[in-house]
Amino acid sequence: MSVNELYTKYTRVWIPDPDEVWRAAEITKDYKEGDAALHLKLEDETTLEYAVSPPKNPLPFLRNPDILVGENDLTALSYLHEPAVLHNLRVRFIESNNIYTYCGIVLVAINPYEQLHVYGEEVIDAYSGKNMGDMDPHIFAVAEEAYKQMARDERNQSIIVSGESGAGKTVSAKYAMRYFATVGGSASDTNVEEKVLASSPIMEAIGNAKTTRNDNSSRFGKYIQIGFSKHYRIIGANMRTYLLEKSRVVFQAEDERNYHIFYQLCASSSLQEFQDLGLGSAEGFTYTSLGENIFIEGVDDAADFIKTREAFTLLGIKDSYQSGIYKIIASILHLGNIEICPERDGDSCHISKDDPHLKHFCRLLGVELQQMEHWLCHRKLVTASETYVKNMSLKQATNARDALSKHVYARMFDWIVEHINKSLHTSAKQHSFIGVLDIYGFETFEINSFEQFCINYANEKLQQQFNSHVFKLEQEEYMKELIPWTLIDFYDNQPCIDLIEAKLGILDLLDEECKVPKGTDQNWAQKLYKQHGKSAHFQKPRMSNTSFIIIHFADKVEYQCEGFLEKNRDTVYEEQINILKASEFQLVADLFQEKGDAPAPKSSRVNVRAAKSTPKAPNRDHRKTVGHQFRSSLHLLMDTLNATTPHYVRCIKPNDLKEAFSFDSRRAVQQLRACGVLETIRISAAGYPSRWTYPDFFSRYRVLMKKSDLVVADKKVSCKNLLETLIKEPDMFQFGKSKIFFRAGQVAYLEKLRADKFRAACIKIQKTVRGWLQRLRYTKIRKSVILLQRYGRGYLARRYAEYLRLTRATIICQKQYRMVRERRAYLRVRKAVVTIQAYTRGMYTRRIFKEFMMHHKAMIIQKHVRGWLQRKKFLRARNAAITIQCAVRRFRAKKQLKQLKIDAKSAQHLQNLNSGMENKIIQLRRKMDEQSKDYKEHNEQLFTANTLLSTEVTKLHKELEHVRNQKGDSSEVMSLQEQLERLRAELQEAHVQRTKLQEEYSTEKQGLEQRVEELEKENTMLKREKENMNQRILQQSKSSEEVESNRDNMLQSELDAERQRYQNLVKEYSRLEQRYDNLKEETSLQKFHPGHRRNPSNQSSLESDSNYPSISTSEVGDTEEVIQQMEDMGIEKAAMDISLFMKLQKRVRELEQERKRLQTNVDKMEELNRNKSSDPRSPTTDRENADLAYNNLKRQELESENKKLKNDLNELRKTIAEKASQNNSPNELQDGYNVLLSQLKSATEELDARKEEVLILRTQIVSNAQQLEKNGLIECSEKPDLNSKPPIDKEEAMKAYQGLCESKKLLEAQLQSQSRQHKDELEALHTQIELLKDDIEKKQEMLNYTMSLSPEAQVEYSVQQEITRLTNDNLDLKELVEKLEKNEKKLKKQLRIYMKKVQELEALQAAQASRAKPELSRQVTVQRKEKDFEGMLEFSKDDAPLLVKSLITDISPSVVAATVPCLPAYILFMCIRHADYINDDQKVESLLTSTINAIKKVLKKNNDDFEMTSFWLANTSRLLHCLKQYSGDEAFMTQNSPKQNEHCLKNFDLAEYRQVLSDLSIQIYQQLIKVAESIIQPMIVSAMLESESIPSLAAVKPTGYRNRSSSMDNDGSGPSSYTLDALIRQLGQFNSIMGDHGLDPEIAEQVVRQLFNCINAFTLNNLLLRKDVCSWSTGMQLRYNTSQMEEWLRANNLYQSKAAATLEPIIQAAQLLQVKKKTSQDAEAICSLCTALTSQQIVKILNLYTPLNEFEERVTVSFIRNIQSRLQERNDPQQLLVDTKHIFPVLFPYTPSALSLDSLHIPASLGLDFINRV
Repeated sequence: MSVNELYTKYTRVWIPDPDEVWRAAEITKDYKEGDAALHLKLEDETTLEYAVSPPKNPLPFLRNPDILVGENDLTALSYLHEPAVLHNLRVRFIESNNIYTYCGIVLVAINPYEQLHVYGEEVIDAYSGKNMGDMDPHIFAVAEEAYKQMARDERNQSIIVSGESGAGKTVSAKYAMRYFATVGGSASDTNVEEKVLASSPIMEAIGNAKTTRNDNSSRFGKYIQIGFSKHYRIIGANMRTYLLEKSRVVFQAEDERNYHIFYQLCASSSLQEFQDLGLGSAEGFTYTSLGENIFIEGVDDAADFIKTREAFTLLGIKDSYQSGIYKIIASILHLGNIEICPERDGDSCHISKDDPHLKHFCRLLGVELQQMEHWLCHRKLVTASETYVKNMSLKQATNARDALSKHVYARMFDWIVEHINKSLHTSAKQHSFIGVLDIYGFETFEINSFEQFCINYANEKLQQQFNSHVFKLEQEEYMKELIPWTLIDFYDNQPCIDLIEAKLGILDLLDEECKVPKGTDQNWAQKLYKQHGKSAHFQKPRMSNTSFIIIHFADKVEYQCEGFLEKNRDTVYEEQINILKASEFQLVADLFQEKGDAPAPKSSRVNVRAAKSTPKAPNRDHRKTVGHQFRSSLHLLMDTLNATTPHYVRCIKPNDLKEAFSFDSRRAVQQLRACGVLETIRISAAGYPSRWTYPDFFSRYRVLMKKSDLVVADKKVSCKNLLETLIKEPDMFQFGKSKIFFRAGQVAYLEKLRADKFRAACIKIQKTVRGWLQRLRYTKIRKSVILLQRYGRGYLARRYAEYLRLTRATIICQKQYRMVRERRAYLRVRKAVVTIQAYTRGMYTRRIFKEFMMHHKAMIIQKHVRGWLQRKKFLRARNAAITIQCAVRRFRAKKQLKQLKIDAKSAQHLQNLNSGMENKIIQLRRKMDEQSKDYKEHNEQLFTANTLLSTEVTKLHKELEHVRNQKGDSSEVMSLQEQLERLRAELQEAHVQRTKLQEEYSTEKQGLEQRVEELEKENTMLKREKENMNQRILQQSKSSEEVESNRDNMLQSELDAERQRYQNLVKEYSRLEQRYDNLKEETSLQKFHPGHRRNPSNQSSLESDSNYPSISTSEVGDTEEVIQQMEDMGIEKAAMDISLFMKLQKRVRELEQERKRLQTNVDKMEELNRNKSSDPRSPTTDRENADLAYNNLKRQELESENKKLKNDLNELRKTIAEKASQNNSPNELQDGYNVLLSQLKSATEELDARKEEVLILRTQIVSNAQQLEKNGLIECSEKPDLNSKPPIDKEEAMKAYQGLCESKKLLEAQLQSQSRQHKDELEALHTQIELLKDDIEKKQEMLNYTMSLSPEAQVEYSVQQEITRLTNDNLDLKELVEKLEKNEKKLKKQLRIYMKKVQELEALQAAQASRAKPELSRQVTVQRKEKDFEGMLEFSKDDAPLLVKSLITDISPSVVAATVPCLPAYILFMCIRHADYINDDQKVESLLTSTINAIKKVLKKNNDDFEMTSFWLANTSRLLHCLKQYSGDEAFMTQNSPKQNEHCLKNFDLAEYRQVLSDLSIQIYQQLIKVAESIIQPMIVSAMLESESIPSLAAVKPTGYRNRSSSMDNDGSGPSSYTLDALIRQLGQFNSIMGDHGLDPEIAEQVVRQLFNCINAFTLNNLLLRKDVCSWSTGMQLRYNTSQMEEWLRANNLYQSKAAATLEPIIQAAQLLQVKKKTSQDAEAICSLCTALTSQQIVKILNLYTPLNEFEERVTVSFIRNIQSRLQERNDPQQLLVDTKHIFPVLFPYTPSALSLDSLHIPASLGLDFINRV
């Protein structure tokens, strides 16, 4: 591109400025080559002509597009130069408050002078494992990159932190070490990482001090090596120090301080353990008060000293050593306060013996006072022949004292560093290390001395290493992409380094001058001028002969030679050192012991040791100078750095005033030049700084392509074609293997073309929209004109219409007047004519009327006569028709009555009775009235029975009279009469009792009516409440529209809940009514009926006499329970059929009783027969005939009952068949009818058996009657006796008496039965009423709870309740089917027993006929009853390990997948039940303990298996629920069935084990959460933020060096990209696994809620740490993704789990990215919208918001400040990121199981053959 194309109108440029360094301007006129000036317009709208002459004044630098401003990486800028770098840093620091920025491989860190909350544990977690370019720039990103490269490349790493004092080097190094300590924590319990961090406060205390530039400036350099094992865990560390600023111990400039340790010790001098140090305030000591300010704002020295002491203790330094250190520090302060008094001659001095500070100094160090006093004022001179003691002047003594103080402090510093290294040393083999270098940056002051010279020398070496590394990386990048490599010229500072350290360099000349006995600084300066005067990097100042200038890579620095020699020698008198060596304290003596040089290690690794070494020999001539030592340690450091992979952190000090977020451009530019950042930019700009991958370039610039250029199959070809078309110069770009390389400015040119393309498209869109708007405006105006015309024409038309109306009205008035006038004349003539006609016509009419009247009267007479005749005929015909109709209607009525009786017994009739609540209440009253009628009928039946009894009594009277006439035995007759009277009295008493029972029944009936009225009142009350609720809704709706909109849903839900409650009450009332009908029906079945039907009391007595098992009352009770359960389940249509079946069962039992009674009669007859055969005086044939007649009568009744039973059976079968044949009947009714059919089949078999028994008995009776008749005839023929009648009469009287007794007993039994049934009915009704009350209370509580929920939660809760109810109903139905099957088996078994009994009776009859034995003998067979499973499993103690192994250790969830969920938990509990049943406490304890331990082992073994963890969480919680459910506590038994209550534990209270299981469940839950989070964590960021769920929505921006560096996984082995569908599928898999394992839904909901919280935390943290995703398109994408997550919750019925609420912060963040961000109204809307985000998060997102194209606007600083001012009222936490490790407290709700333990089936696949069912 030519200059003419770049410097055009509206192009923005940078021009130099003396104040702001660079200033922005805009070109107002196109520039052409050769123009002398460039016409510019500044930002303040002033114009400027910028002179341009290419050799001297080149064209100004071009500005980058706004879309590139604020980039994370400076190398992403299209134009790479100094003003672009400075502006980008300023924008990020001032506007976005971002202190970190990448510049290629360098991290630029600007000191904010404010505590930022971006270094917490959650930030470390966010950066851990991430690539360096994925997140925003941060010191943690550099540390993670070093850690990752160490693990991947098996190469040691170094982090070089540099910068001038106050730039934040120490803090950056400290945070880097904290990161390593966190992510690489030691695997053992040595806590090495804590010790590494603990070294920081110690080194800050003894090596940091306050300066004018920094309150915590490090006055030494240090290199900390953190050692790692082969598993990359910290195993140790070591520290090397460089060039401690010893002069600060004795001198501080104004407003500076000494080292922190002095002030910390003085601040803590009041403590008891420091009383003997003799310290006070720091103002009282010379060495701490020279700076005139002993305090630092915001720093508590006493609190810092506590931290220092704790760090000493943590590092293992003994208390005795600590005490010695504090004494040495205090002695230095006292040494500085020793007052040296000069003598009069001025050449000598002395110290007072009473000087308290001297005493303290000697006491604290354990030296002799006199010797120290002497040698502080004298010195020893040693010559070849003699030794002299020379006095020192005051100045010499003061310098010697200060030198001793510096030397003591330096030795103590080295000793502490050595012991820290010993504490951090490890014996384990070090696999690799990461070094952190915290070293001073380039320094230049007004007066620069020896310290600045050494510092700048070190920075020259580091800059040389930095340049070569940057050059090497650039070369590798080009070679990897196969780009032709051309040599890039970069600054090489080797000549400057040679000037300093080469032979006869500055350091050599300085050491040589130090060896000269009388060497001076001036002589050394002259040697420098002479030796290096011609060097390019050395200059002599014009106005000075004692200074020199070195041209460093950063700047020229003038050094003053004064003090160079003294500082390089570091002279301390040996006499003073010898006194300290003789100290009585071992620590003080050890400080000054000379150590020989240790032999060099053979290992190739760098030896880690203190940088400053002690002199090899006491000979002063051979002592190493400070410069020599520093040069040696620096070479060692460079060797170490060259052997590692370096990472660079450049700390920048934004201003000298320490103001928070204040940016001084001049100071920043100086540091950028000094630290090498601009050199990096220059090297990058010299080649191809802008680099794009082919897909990103295609996505960004495909708008510039033509349709023919789009080659979808190969994007590389499309990109090449586009670039060849757009950029004509081939040298401006290069095509690599995976990237396109651009020269500087080419990306800006492409962005300009892209912007022009979009601008043209926008213009076209605007043109179209404006045309549409104008057409719309024209249409509107035309419509208005037409409307005006229509109204005008209408007005004129209305005026003309009014004229026409008036004209027409006038004509009508004239017409009407003329008409009236003519009509009046006409009417007068007409009236006269009519009058004449009227009189004439009247005369003729009267004549005709008279004749008509005569004919009329004759017709009346004829009518009456004919009518009488016809009526007589009609009456005869009607009477005949009525007679016929009555006969026909009577026939139809009988037929209809019969049909109604059949319908009354059908289930359809019962269903019709149950329809409608209001009808049911009326029907209930009607049924009560019918019941009273039934009781009246019952009374009539009793009256009929009494009449029969009175008839029989009358008959008996007649017989008695007959007997009295024949025999005359008055006494016997009297006794019979008395008995009859007594029977009458008893009968009367029975009637009285009957009356009482009726009264009681009527009372209960009234009570039921009152209860019905109460229910009606309650219903009315509910309606009234409903009306009140409606009124309340109306009142609330009138209050305000906003309140109404917020509460409409709530009131509607309350209304729905009230309606639901009302419907539930209706349902419960219908159930109560149904049960009442069934009870009444059973009562009617058991009423007294004339005949010989047996009652249950007789049945029980007969059952007790039988040797065979029969149908007991318990079985009948079971059947009734089944019926009641079926009624509760709602099978109303089968209710009537079941009651008929119960009738059949009762009839069967009655037939059995009748058979037994007949058998007893047969036995009696046989006994009588034997008596007759043995006794000649046996009764006559009359008695036999009576017995025979009685038996015949019984037989006939039995046959009639059997016939009736058969008819009922046929009707029942027909009804069931019809019901079952209906296609539209529900499945439940079909199943019920099938059960009834099977039961009826068995009943039919019973009836057939009874029929056979009746036939057998009939045959026996007939044969016995014939035999008796034959015997009677024989006896009558042989022995006629006329006196045999009286005994027969007596026998008949006795029989009659017995009959009366039996009648009495029968009545009493009937009354007792009816009374008992009545009481049972009342109790059942009362029980139902109580149950209804409880149910109403529960529903009321449920209603209140539902009203407290939100509308959506109410819907979800109601759906969940309905699902729970249906599940319980399904389980109840299953139990009902099982009970019916069991009952059927019992009935079949009973029938088989009856058949055996019949066979045995036949055999007995055969035996009686043979007369083989006089007595009856039966072979009784013992029937083994089938044992029921009691829900217990028995096992031996020896099999306990095998049981645990089979159920826990070796089991797999897939083995029990097809069985009942949580089967292992049920089996374990059934084993515990048996151990409790046999009262074996050791067995219970061992089983539970081994179970818990085995579960823990399994979970530990499968600590990363979600399925196994979920499986055992479900089983552990189920075992815990079982221990609660069957514990016997009433609180846990409320939902148990009676059978489950029978299975409760009997002997042991396992509450402690329940607590242990509860704790274990919590642990398993936490492990489950951990496993699930570890699975989904790699998916979250990629699925939620990076994947394109909405295609083509995301845009691409230019990327910097970090996104294209070789440090990333470019080989494709990195983590794959996950989509949102993959994340949702994983969540669905988790949910399905938990559901399959039977995990409680409440726990599963909590798991989902926790996972959603994890998704929210990781997504929001990444959003807050990534500038590239903070855009409008990402907000749209994120909102879509969260909506998909919410849809998944709804689809899986998990929305009520509060999981969606955890996504609220990320939803609000997405909305914040999408909303408008301009006006104050927008700011207010954002503050009200983002309630789930903290103020820091809101401001951070706004600062990170980045437009993806030129048409989006950045968030202005004023808008962000407005937001901050509005959010000040919030009390949000200072934490920026969300805690990713937060776990909600888990709640394990008690969920009892509806399954009965005796119904569980144990599959054979479990291999539990050694356990037995009990």
